[in-house]
Amino acid sequence: MATRNIKEVAQLARVSVGTVSNVLNRPEIVSPATRERVFEAIKKLGFVRNEVARHLRVGRSRTVGLVVLDVSNPFFVDVAQGAESVADDHDSMVVLCNSAGDTGRERRHLDQLEQQRVMGILITPVETESPWVEELIARGTPVVLVDSPATGLQCSVAVDDRLGGQIAGAHLIERGHRRIMFVGGPMSIKQVADRHAGVTSAVAAADGAVELLTSSAPTLTVAEGRAIGERVAAQPPDERPTAAFCANDMMALGFLQAMASHGLRVPEDLAIIGYDDIDFAAAAAVPLSSVRQPRELLGRTAIELLLEEVAEPEQHRHRQVIFQPDLVIRESSALRRDS
Repeated sequence: MATRNIKEVAQLARVSVGTVSNVLNRPEIVSPATRERVFEAIKKLGFVRNEVARHLRVGRSRTVGLVVLDVSNPFFVDVAQGAESVADDHDSMVVLCNSAGDTGRERRHLDQLEQQRVMGILITPVETESPWVEELIARGTPVVLVDSPATGLQCSVAVDDRLGGQIAGAHLIERGHRRIMFVGGPMSIKQVADRHAGVTSAVAAADGAVELLTSSAPTLTVAEGRAIGERVAAQPPDERPTAAFCANDMMALGFLQAMASHGLRVPEDLAIIGYDDIDFAAAAAVPLSSVRQPRELLGRTAIELLLEEVAEPEQHRHRQVIFQPDLVIRESSALRRDS
């Protein structure tokens, strides 16, 4: 079927093109009877407004891009839901893009979003320093960093990951663990580096009584956590750590799977703490202790900051919002170990 245009709608409704435009964009200024005729014509013709063309005329769309590190991680799904709930209230929509931790893919997404003239972009960057994010801002696209602190050039929402790492480490030490492993990913990801720095500070406060081991993987996935867990489980008991602090819950769940497959008991043989407190953490075979982040609140706050900047760019002042994490203690780390 041929694409219908606004002129055909006007002809069928016996009104001007301008009146049809008003019905679509400012219906409150059109009489109810005329609105009804126009809507009937739209329905009969199957007319669909060309949003792309309209956005080109007004300069920006009502779409917000959200670029995340790993779309398979429920943490980012929850962040997206929080952002979407606010976008719905403002007649906008969120488009989710997955960088998969790859800087080249991240840049392609940013280029495409800019070409689509999105209203703004929310992003968890692959690396702390992202020159193309700075280029976007310089060209006029508002950007808010999510789960990553900013330098002041843009707004950001994040959690104090150093504190999160510190409270996880302190909990394991308090439970009697003296050999702890940090299971993480690339230190170029600031969240990973900060969580490692936090657990390092907790170990340092023990004045040499605790040993910290580190095992890193290229990505923060279930598969990588399981692979590290397999290697740990294969070690002699007197060489294994007695506890693992994982950089996120996905790695922790994989690590937990490896312990189970080798017949090691959690927490009796090895305690585990994750990070994010996704829904799967509490539902695991052994309920997983985890450092909780306010996932949906991060998304809601990020898009609220973006909408503020879009609405009043001259008056807007960039803000860096930092939330505090808290530790949810479950079975995987609850047991106190004999010294």
